[in-house]
This record gives sequence, C-alpha cells and structure tokens, in this order.
Amino acid sequence: MRAYHQIPIFECGEPLIEIPLELFAVESPHPYEKLGATYGEHSPYCLRQRVIESLIQAQSYLDVLHPKWRIQIFDAYRPIAVQQFMVDYSFAQAVQDRGLTEVELSPNQRQEVWEAVYAIWAVPSLDEKTPPPHSTGAAVDVTLVDDAGQIVNMGSPIDEMSERSHPDYYANSDRQQAQKYHAHRQLLRSVMLKAGFQRNPREWWHFSVGDQMWAWLNNQSNPANHLTAYYGRLV
Repeated sequence: MRAYHQIPIFECGEPLIEIPLELFAVESPHPYEKLGATYGEHSPYCLRQRVIESLIQAQSYLDVLHPKWRIQIFDAYRPIAVQQFMVDYSFAQAVQDRGLTEVELSPNQRQEVWEAVYAIWAVPSLDEKTPPPHSTGAAVDVTLVDDAGQIVNMGSPIDEMSERSHPDYYANSDRQQAQKYHAHRQLLRSVMLKAGFQRNPREWWHFSVGDQMWAWLNNQSNPANHLTAYYGRLV
C-alpha cells in the first residue's frame, strides 16, 4: 500500500473516451505497444472525459506562454495486464542493465531490483481499493514538444528508474543546462496544475485528475479539503 491508497474511491461511472490527438503531439506507435504490450478493446490513448477536458485546458495555457508548443502524450489509459507487462519488462531490463541474469540474482540483489522497479511503477493490483493510477483512466504521462517539433529536453527520459526522474532533481544545481531542465519541468507542471492536475512526487511526467493520488496530494496541500477519488479501476 502507498500513502494515497488510504483515499476512498467513489466511482462516478464516467466512461473512457478517446483523446482528440490532433490537439496534442503523440508518440506513434505507442511506446509500450512497440515493446509488445497488448491493450485489448481500448486504445492506450483514452482517458476519462473530465481528464481530457483538463488536458485540453492545459494545452490552452501552454499556447499562451509558448505558441506552437504542444503537450506530447506518452501514455494514458493502461489496463492491469499492461501494468503487469511493464513491471515485468522493467524488472528484466534492470537486471540486464546490471550485467546480470535473473538466475544469478542473490536475494538481496532481487530485492534491490524490485525496489527500483516499484519506485517508478505502481503495483499491478487487482484490488479495487488499490488500483494503479493509469488503470483508472485518470492519469497521463506527458512531456513537451517545441515549435520546431522537437521533444523538449527534461533531463531524463520518461520511465527512467533513477533519481533523475524526481521532479526537483535539478532544482538546486548551478549548472546552466540543469537549470534549463528544471525550468522545462516547471513549465510543464505549471500548465498542468493550472488545469487542475496534480503531479506524482516521484515522476516529473505523471499527472492525474480525480484518482486517489490526485485527492491525496490535494489533501496534503490543504488538509481542510478531505477530497476523495471519483475514478477507480477500469477493467
């Protein structure tokens, strides 16, 4: 269980709908589909309706600050099966990156790898009280594309399993390039939060509206709120 799992969910029943991708930049084919993940009946580029409305609003805020820049959608809806696929893939990749094979792992090494994986990836839980955020249709992974169509450098790629993924990793650096990375992350945060999103404290790219993490983060910043989640797990 994570801290935000204490938040009750009162599912509102809002359906998943397709994101109007013409309003945004998008990676195609989808990055997880390229790895072999299968999504079933819903496109990965689906979200709940109010989340899409907030995303459109965030794009409009970005238009004012940087005309012709676009929010790029990396990932949105993620069924439990895909969550499990990516957890397993990330574990195998982390083992490989350490120059090991799974059969060679000591118990301590295995524990260390799983801790690294779950620092980024939510547990693919089937418990309706503890859904992975993306499986609710309320969470979206995004970055920015500039007016030349180039992905803005945020200082680390999406899904990197390192401390560089932490939103404020570059905040206190005196290096000019690092300050640019932080400014880009802050720009993304600014337009998304202005549109009603909350950002995952451990991932610069992950934002949500209406799920447990969103409610928990709102309540942390304003304890008088007592918000609950209105989006739960979708099958």
